[in-house]
Amino acid sequence: MPTKPSAPTAPLVRAVEEHDHEAVHAILTSRSVIAGTMRLPYAALHTTKERLSPDPGVHRLVAEVDGTVAGFAELITSPGHPRAAHVGDLNMLCVHPDHEGRGVGRALLDAVLELADDWLSLTRLSLVVFADNPRAARLYERYGFEHEGVMRRLNRSRGTDVDGLMMARLRD
Repeated sequence: MPTKPSAPTAPLVRAVEEHDHEAVHAILTSRSVIAGTMRLPYAALHTTKERLSPDPGVHRLVAEVDGTVAGFAELITSPGHPRAAHVGDLNMLCVHPDHEGRGVGRALLDAVLELADDWLSLTRLSLVVFADNPRAARLYERYGFEHEGVMRRLNRSRGTDVDGLMMARLRD
């Protein structure tokens, strides 16, 4: 009797650790992530290590699938600025191309929202997603992010100017 395929393992989300730097670098330098960010190709590993060094108010998470780092997220807050202590910026949420469409982005976004809502008491969470990435925009919309405006010609990707869509999620 044939065996039933096992269900995919749910991503495990946790804080970035030093031993994750190379895996996060592989994600950040993948073609699909570069296309959806303002990063340049061919970044050196030391630039990722510098980015991942501890910084007050910056919360970095990874999602693991079967022990492999499959995604990365970065939430930036301003704890030293009392008038902006309620605001956060989802600066980056990205998934390794080998793990796209498997719930990694949703798991990271769930964790970021739990951190923002339940632990940091943020009432405004904003982000910018590029107009040529409707899949990501739809994910954010499903989580209550609303469009606030367009940053025209914000990014250049493969020789084409791309608009940035400003989105935010407000909570009382």
